[in-house]
Amino acid sequence: MFQTAMQTTAKAHIELRPFASIGAANHGWLDAHHHFSFGGYHDPARVHWGALRVWNDDRIAAKSGFPTHPHSDMEIITYVTKGAITHRDSLGNEGRTEAGDVQVMSAGTGIAHSEFNLEDEETRLFQIWIIPDRRGHAPSWGARPFPKDSREGKFVPLASGIAGDTDVLAINANARVLGATVKAGETVRYDLTEERHAYLVPARGKIRIGEIEANARDGVAITGVTEIVITALEDAELVLVDAA
Repeated sequence: MFQTAMQTTAKAHIELRPFASIGAANHGWLDAHHHFSFGGYHDPARVHWGALRVWNDDRIAAKSGFPTHPHSDMEIITYVTKGAITHRDSLGNEGRTEAGDVQVMSAGTGIAHSEFNLEDEETRLFQIWIIPDRRGHAPSWGARPFPKDSREGKFVPLASGIAGDTDVLAINANARVLGATVKAGETVRYDLTEERHAYLVPARGKIRIGEIEANARDGVAITGVTEIVITALEDAELVLVDAA
């Protein structure tokens, strides 16, 4: 069952990372959980997954946020799961990204930015960092709404640096970030090549991948497979990174 459902190879690695097992830091206004080593949390077995370096699951209290701070040479993707986040940066960009939508910041040679929850409710988001294909890109920022119904029953690229992906936010990396919504009892598939690294997190809902069951906010690290088959045990919203 597991072999056919996942189309695994001899090199297959599928690892459930329960939400309770990942790093955490509660700063009061910010309740942060780290799928990979970040800040004061370090796990030598969870430093990166291919080019995927950071996956932070953040809850930001109303009327609070991150004051201006710098970044360089990193592709930073923010997927908002509840509420909204407002971005301002040293290039003069400003924008508000709400639940289900995505923003991308290519830090490149250097950029300073702030991220604030200006709403009257808590904001929840995934912040994803991907190592760029080279150092020294020009910094940039972009955001856009994506039709929610376009993700029903299939994975849709939201941000990508892979040739052939269209109607996406561009990143400077051999990677893509995808979203999908799946109704309970239905199945969604994603093709992969064995050398790629996939990392999947349900923003909401419970899912099954082969013999593994994952709850909302759990992570599943996957490599060495040619197809990922996901069955929703509850209505689910999925975020997937496919990276070199």
